[in-house]
Amino acid sequence: MEELLNNPVFVSHVIAASGSVAIGTAIVYPLDTIKALIQVGASSRKKLTTGEVLGRVKAVSGYSGLYSGLSWLTLGRISSLGVRFGVYEILTAFYKDGRVDNYVHVSEALCAGMVSGALECCLNSPFEMIKLRKQVAAAIPIPTISNPATKPAPAPIISRLLPGYVPEKATLDRTVNLLSVLSSKNINMAEALKNCPWMMTGSGMLPEVTHVSRPLDIVRLEGWRSLWRNLRSGLARDSIFGGVFFGTWQFMQLAMLNWKAVGMDPPPETNDEVPPLSPFAVSLAAGFSGSLAAIASHSFDTSRTRSQCVVLPRYLAMERRLLKWRRPGNWFERFTGIHPADRNLLLRGVSARMARSGLASFALVGTYFIAVDHLVSNL
Repeated sequence: MEELLNNPVFVSHVIAASGSVAIGTAIVYPLDTIKALIQVGASSRKKLTTGEVLGRVKAVSGYSGLYSGLSWLTLGRISSLGVRFGVYEILTAFYKDGRVDNYVHVSEALCAGMVSGALECCLNSPFEMIKLRKQVAAAIPIPTISNPATKPAPAPIISRLLPGYVPEKATLDRTVNLLSVLSSKNINMAEALKNCPWMMTGSGMLPEVTHVSRPLDIVRLEGWRSLWRNLRSGLARDSIFGGVFFGTWQFMQLAMLNWKAVGMDPPPETNDEVPPLSPFAVSLAAGFSGSLAAIASHSFDTSRTRSQCVVLPRYLAMERRLLKWRRPGNWFERFTGIHPADRNLLLRGVSARMARSGLASFALVGTYFIAVDHLVSNL
């Protein structure tokens, strides 16, 4: 490892890769925010448009809200994309071992891409969830109490699980009035209800996602496992995305190499004898592959995005495990983590995600080539 760190070529590639990931993520991040809000706000009766999403974000947090959570996604993608491309290169190196030229079949690229995408999902999942909560919080106003002097003291259970959160007093009073007709030995029923985890909001409903957007609040209320919530949909999404992306990209590169070799005299015997492709052509192929992969995996992306925006306290998750709660839906939905209520919403935001993935892949590969050429030439 020390030898690699002292190798200027290796360090140049690391710097170029990190910079290209940061630039590509920042360029397309508003599209990612729009896509996420369309998916989260989708319902069977109403379909959010891009204009409505922009209007809500502008009214709540201004246009800067489109970049809410950018730092978390950038931090996660620098490491996860390194795993995706690194594992892909390692697997394809085994495929190419012993062959005359550096030839990789499209099917081999697809399999290697699926494995690398699955590993990428496991690493990027916590950053993705925090990023998503930040995006949603930037589009939903948080109600404030006008008179801080009359702000009720938080109950012990709330102060432990969700510091700073105050239940709605009117809702809590309404619940107390409904239960007051029942016989109770507890003199102060309101304070007793506050100590029940399911009465945190005062109505028995779960807290809004806007109140559970910080990493510490997520861990306190929902536990560490929540950072990998609905990992099944994530694995299906990133496996399909990685397989289609690398498979399509390899197919297009082979097609461009064969087209370039048509006019050569004498005809090349291997692909290594063909002059390398231009960085623009490779970047364009990567952008098209990213768009196609986004379309193929979008249904699972919608399922995971919507599930990550549901606040599920750890005491409820523990009850589900103890009661051996059965996932709803048919066998395919249970296997992939798709909720049956989302069947008609799985394609919401597909155009935004297709544009985001295509532009991000194009910018990532293009800036990487430019940065590597500039850094290596100055060594």
